[in-house]
This record gives sequence, C-alpha cells and structure tokens, in this order.
Amino acid sequence: MRTYLIEDRGKINEIIKACKTCYLAMAEENAPYVLPMNFALNGDWVILHSAQTGRMWETLKKNPKVCINWTLGEELAWQDVQVGCSYRVKSESVLVEGEAAFVDDFDEKYELLKMLMAQYSDREFKFNAPAVKNVGLIKVKIEKLSAKEFGAKAITPWNS
Repeated sequence: MRTYLIEDRGKINEIIKACKTCYLAMAEENAPYVLPMNFALNGDWVILHSAQTGRMWETLKKNPKVCINWTLGEELAWQDVQVGCSYRVKSESVLVEGEAAFVDDFDEKYELLKMLMAQYSDREFKFNAPAVKNVGLIKVKIEKLSAKEFGAKAITPWNS
C-alpha cells in the first residue's frame, strides 16, 4: 500500500469540505496545544469559530502561527493479514500552515458566520446582534498546503 501526494486543489477542497472537524495546532510557550474546531473554507482562508476568551485565544495572541489538519477516512487495510507492518488506515489528510487573525468587524463576522453554517447545513441562517458581537471568529490565511492519500493500492497493469 502506498502514500500519494494530492496536488489537485479541487480534490483537496473536497477532502476539507467532507470533514466535520479540523484540528488546530498551536505552540504555547514551546509546548504543543491542539484543539478540535468547527470551520469553514473560503478560498485561501480557513474560518474558525470559538469563544472570545480562554486558553486558545490567549495562546494565539502570543503566537498566531498555526497548523490545521483535516483527516478523512478510517478504513483499515493490509497487504498481508499476518504482517503487522503491512497494516494501514486508508485515509486522506490535509495540512495547512498559516497565521491566525482575529475578526472584529461586525459585518465581516456576520458573513463568516453564514459561511460556517454553510459547512454544516443547507439552511440559510440569520444572526442577531448579540450573537455576532459575542462570538469569536478567527481567519487563517493558507500560506502552506499539503495533502496525502494513505493506504492506497499501488496501481499495476493487472489491477488498474
């Protein structure tokens, strides 16, 4: 079984949009810190939703550099059931590196909330002023992007 790079941005976007959760990695005084997050993808921006206070918020104020992971798929596969090293989880994974920026503008926050909800529902939503004002929204500009497919079968003339 092989690992392949995924370079097609359309395929990468499909993987991201098929996920319900992303994992946001941060560095807190030289220690790693990872959180599951709700998200939306908007072109070269990842939108994240949170409270406006807490450990994550304080960590990002000190060090806005982040890495975000999405992983799709959990099917176990193997080449030889007797050989432990031949086992793989068939999955696709995307990594984004960038810098987090807090969103304060009311109108921008409103539009970003609509994008976030579109990730999880086909319904259109309206948000009242306190909801928009009190939510924490973070944008991460995609500076580096990589994606891989794990546990893929090798393509040979007899199985293509």
